[in-house]
Amino acid sequence: SVLTVGVLFVVAVGMYSTGAINRVVDQVIGLPRSLGAAFAKMLPFVSISSAFLNNTPLVAMMVPVVRDLARGTGLPASKLYLPVSFASILGGAATLIGTSTNLIIAGMVAEQLAVNATGAPPMRQVSFFDPALVGVPAAVVGLVFMTLIGSRILRSDSGTSRGDNFRRVYRVEFQVKAGGPLVGKSLQEAGLTGSSGLPLLNWQRADGSDVDPATGTLEGDDRLAFCADTEAVAGLWSRAGLVPRSELRLPSESTFNGLERFNDSLVEAVISRGNPAVGRTVCQIPVESGFEVDMQLIGASRDGRPTGALDNETLRPGDVVALEVAPGFFFAERRQEQFLLTKRLTGVRLPRTERATVALVITAAMVAVAAIGIMSMLNAALLAVAAMLIFGCVSYQAAFKSVEWDTLVVLACAIGLEAAITASGLSAAIGSTMADLAGDNPYVALGVVFVGAIVMTNLITNAAAAAFMFPIALSVATALQVNFMPFVIVLMLGTSYAFINPAGYQTNLMVYGPGGYTFGDFARIGIPLTIIVGVVAVALAPIVFGF
Repeated sequence: SVLTVGVLFVVAVGMYSTGAINRVVDQVIGLPRSLGAAFAKMLPFVSISSAFLNNTPLVAMMVPVVRDLARGTGLPASKLYLPVSFASILGGAATLIGTSTNLIIAGMVAEQLAVNATGAPPMRQVSFFDPALVGVPAAVVGLVFMTLIGSRILRSDSGTSRGDNFRRVYRVEFQVKAGGPLVGKSLQEAGLTGSSGLPLLNWQRADGSDVDPATGTLEGDDRLAFCADTEAVAGLWSRAGLVPRSELRLPSESTFNGLERFNDSLVEAVISRGNPAVGRTVCQIPVESGFEVDMQLIGASRDGRPTGALDNETLRPGDVVALEVAPGFFFAERRQEQFLLTKRLTGVRLPRTERATVALVITAAMVAVAAIGIMSMLNAALLAVAAMLIFGCVSYQAAFKSVEWDTLVVLACAIGLEAAITASGLSAAIGSTMADLAGDNPYVALGVVFVGAIVMTNLITNAAAAAFMFPIALSVATALQVNFMPFVIVLMLGTSYAFINPAGYQTNLMVYGPGGYTFGDFARIGIPLTIIVGVVAVALAPIVFGF
């Protein structure tokens, strides 16, 4: 199960690096004008996506989407970030691969079946959609609660990140890729209205004529100028259909012109006095005194504010520029002479959009063959990774970097913890006590196991909570001599539903800062949400699987 989790990390990065998910986001979410419409479009999408993909990169991708949506529509960001995290948790718990915890618990069940211990309660192998039979109804109820009630509970006076008192704003300029996905669309249809959170500065055709933003449609080689902060610059740079203006390429001594752009990086850099661009516009920089590697000017900021038009702006020492740079930039000998400070915007890559459809097909095929039972989840994921590497959806380097090794170590340790708890007799003692408290009522016992899982997952990691609670739940089912499957499903859901503590799940921490939340915000919406989905889970699991 640990190996399966590691392989699924690579499948997920293949989906994100091709821009396949971004394409779906643009088509599904658009630019809703009301909070209800935003919830109706975003939350189901996030839940469904997280059921099949790692929800950590999914929420990482949604954070700038929510930010730009809030800025472009005036909707309170604090009412959007937290529901997105919770929706990803609800959806992730609904399938076998939606969260690593489910895979770990399924692996523990498989080990018990292999041991075939005397007196063990009835159980079977967990299939792909077993968690969905209970998790999907619970997710639907949870999403309805967040839409109707949760949005009213959350405060609407935040919406800016902690530390956002100073925001550097750039003037950034792009052109529309001829034949790209944005051609023929209005700004709103293309999702560019308010995409930077600040006004569109200028829109011109290739011949220099101005376009009315209210009525115009995008054409190939159109020039667009935005005001954008650092995060918005990254979002625009990685946007399919937008490319840097060819006129803004800096003269280079490199012989490697024409490298595929997906090898490039986006950096912020402060221009030094020794930079050949000082006192010149881009077109005035002589090739013989140019730069060592390929660089493309994306945007410029002076004293925290946007500069004038980039092709006419005379650059000064201290100006901060956003650059697309070739890989050799970070090893260039004169880099420190030309730039005082450089900062790579990590986690931002150009999507290989021509492979997006291939990545979607590969992922769908992986899910299908695993769900039908043609092959195991591990074998299906391994074949999917091989296909993504062969078809160029992800590079070998990106595949290796995508694996969260610390997470795999935690999962492996959790399995060892489960074995230790069982071998020491601790699980049997606690399970016997819980069975005595429940009497002969398996529903009460199931509820106690769910509460125990919720408490543990909000105090420690969900993998450790699963490792601690699994042998206890097994002991309870053994003492009552009832079917273990309802306990397995409730345990899967309970160890995933970390709604009360922002530190209980990584996606909660990812929205904690941008939403300006407090611990009280999580408790205020998380406690009633946990109670509601818990009642659904405890009530449905015995009906679906039987005691």
